[in-house]
Amino acid sequence: MDNLISFLGLINKAGKLAIGEEPVGTACRSRRARLIIMASDAADNTQRRAAHFAQAGLCPCINIPLNKGELGGALGRSSCAMAAIIDVGFAAALMKKLAPLDLDTYGPILEKLDQKAAKAMQRQKEQRAHEKRLLRGKKTPWAFQPEKNKE
Repeated sequence: MDNLISFLGLINKAGKLAIGEEPVGTACRSRRARLIIMASDAADNTQRRAAHFAQAGLCPCINIPLNKGELGGALGRSSCAMAAIIDVGFAAALMKKLAPLDLDTYGPILEKLDQKAAKAMQRQKEQRAHEKRLLRGKKTPWAFQPEKNKE
């Protein structure tokens, strides 16, 4: 549990976390949220709103085994009922930490986020290779090359 709290603090320091109801709603509506986390003792109305945000943002919503005080303490607040992770890599890493606690609940979400994280890593790798080729003055293989006139 201590490992989970410190990891949430790390995500917060990286700036990849929307904390609170309004920032979570904004992140979901703009489709930047990758995972919504809720405290185990969140109110029913909060859980309903988080589920609505998750549906609007096409991201999973999970309850974590921390209460509002513990979650808020990890994020530098007095209490916090909901937060959204904006980075898919951090979301997948958090799910890897939660999966051993309850594989039936967290397993399918972990698989989806792992696939998304792998795709994101591949895109970043391709982007770095593209930028490297541009610096060297080479054309990219998918760049448009007009046909030469045969006259």
